Amino acid sequence: MALRLKAMNLLLVLLLAITACRGQGAVPAPTAAPPTLQTQKVPVEGGGSYTDVSAAGLASMLKNKDFVFINAHVPYEGEIDSTDLFVPYDQVEANLARLPADKNAKLLPYCRTGGMSAIAARKLVQLGYTNVWNLDGGMVGWEQAGYPLLQRQR
Repeated sequence: MALRLKAMNLLLVLLLAITACRGQGAVPAPTAAPPTLQTQKVPVEGGGSYTDVSAAGLASMLKNKDFVFINAHVPYEGEIDSTDLFVPYDQVEANLARLPADKNAKLLPYCRTGGMSAIAARKLVQLGYTNVWNLDGGMVGWEQAGYPLLQRQR
């Protein structure tokens, strides 16, 4: 009987120890989730669409830049670092020779508030480009999110 009581006590101690240690073992380090691009598809009349991206999403995209970055604002009111081209929003078609011939190339126009670049994005889609993005909120949204804007004389 004493042996049986000792066995029961030992079992009780083991169960208490297991319960007390539950969840306190090695905890895996949290994995850093990739930043969300915060995007929204915008349909274009006549077919196709472009993607609006937030300032934070653009900042993430600029870390591994794989697109042609186009300032479409007129007149010049500043720019975001890494801008590749200056093409006025209403002169996209007249500047096709300056744009990639590959219609699958990723293009991202931006402007001061997003309106002019949305017009440029729609025109690019209508011209057959299939991977068009637009900075939602433009340079104003970019600055409000805490990112720098460059001022150069043009």
